[in-house]
Amino acid sequence: MDLTSTWWFWALLSAVFAALTAIFAKVGVKDIDSDVATFIRTIVILVTLGLILLTLGKFHSPGEISTRTWVFLVLSGLGTGASWICYFRALKVGDTSLVAPVDKLSVVLVALFGVTLLGERLSGLQWVGVAMVGGGAVLLVLSG
Repeated sequence: MDLTSTWWFWALLSAVFAALTAIFAKVGVKDIDSDVATFIRTIVILVTLGLILLTLGKFHSPGEISTRTWVFLVLSGLGTGASWICYFRALKVGDTSLVAPVDKLSVVLVALFGVTLLGERLSGLQWVGVAMVGGGAVLLVLSG
């Protein structure tokens, strides 16, 4: 099996890069306004993604996109922007070892939203895992 074709390979890489993002952002936001830092980060992401698309030959018209797709992609982008702004503000005033785990409460929220809004199903063991993520974040906050 090719690792790059598995969801967990990419999810694990995402976790590694998210961890590095928190560390780099904490150092980077030290002497600058958190919103300006978020803006710089966003520019870097746009340029990087543009170069990746160009290199892979994917930088072309996406074809016809439905209104529904546009609405949900715009909402997702707005959610991402709001998340980044809040995350950088939290990093500006808090420790990464506390901010990042609380940010990962998104795991709990995604599970709840996935079940209630998308009709997804989780097994009992998966719910235990979700509860452990939530409980771990709460313990970190209470102890910090």
